[in-house]
Amino acid sequence: MEGLTGFPFRRVHAHFFGGADAYYLPFVTPTTLPRFTDRQMRELAPDVNIGIRAVPQLLTRRAEDFIWAAKALADLGYDEVNLNLGCPAGTVVAKGKGSGFLREPAELQHFLDKIFGADLPIALSVKTRIGWSSENEFDLLADVYNHYPQMKSLTIHPRLRTDFYKGDIREKVFQQYFASFVMPIGFNGDVITVSDIEKTNKTYQPLAHIMVGRALMADPALFRKAKGGAPASLKEIENYYDALLESYCVAFGNVKNALMRMKEYWFFQHNLFEGAERAVKSIYKAKSMTDYQSAKQFIFENCELKQEAYFGWKKDLG
Repeated sequence: MEGLTGFPFRRVHAHFFGGADAYYLPFVTPTTLPRFTDRQMRELAPDVNIGIRAVPQLLTRRAEDFIWAAKALADLGYDEVNLNLGCPAGTVVAKGKGSGFLREPAELQHFLDKIFGADLPIALSVKTRIGWSSENEFDLLADVYNHYPQMKSLTIHPRLRTDFYKGDIREKVFQQYFASFVMPIGFNGDVITVSDIEKTNKTYQPLAHIMVGRALMADPALFRKAKGGAPASLKEIENYYDALLESYCVAFGNVKNALMRMKEYWFFQHNLFEGAERAVKSIYKAKSMTDYQSAKQFIFENCELKQEAYFGWKKDLG
């Protein structure tokens, strides 16, 4: 979800729908210079996260960089920082970061020894996949993680790095290891509907949390519905998207980049509209605000909302 969970989205989504217990920020890569860049601070500054609980994610394989960044985040008022060991992007794993770190369990344990031994003034959590290319790898990884009962939570996405986001999750691996962990466990992966959330919570008890990404882009009322609230109305969705576009126009300072970001949201959002598969292509092709608004209006006037978002992007990604 790189870029899609930036502060314009967090603020607009929380205002219109809410329901999220926490928003995980786009990952930050700390450097050897012990300070955040101006670009990173645009996401991390406390004033852009007022009224919501935000959890920064760090992407690094250097314990020293993680430690200074975690201390700096604590100084900014954050109470938790998450180590991202799940990102499968080629540019990330080529540097041994994200899920690329999972290929080196001994080095990973050395890294975790350092950061958990640093007595940091902030809670540490981890998001992980189950391995690089084989389910068998998780046996050793699970043993590594269990050395740190002080971990605030371990969120498991039961896919390998080589899976990227294709195919079904490898839930049997999650089932096999769930009860063996010494820290709170969270679940991530292919949770699309309210019934998915309910089933997951019922199957795995106690579960610390469920992390959702693409499904929330497709159905922004998902968490609200899961907590007993109403589904999104057509007018609500339209107002939400207008506010999101306006927020990105301000954040980016130009319409072109704002429209490019909105097209990324529509890749997921159109799954909530009946028969929008062809109509959304006009949004993808839009080169001006006029083109975009015309294509968007066609969808709102001609396509009915579904009760649940169809998981169409899984096919597209596969």
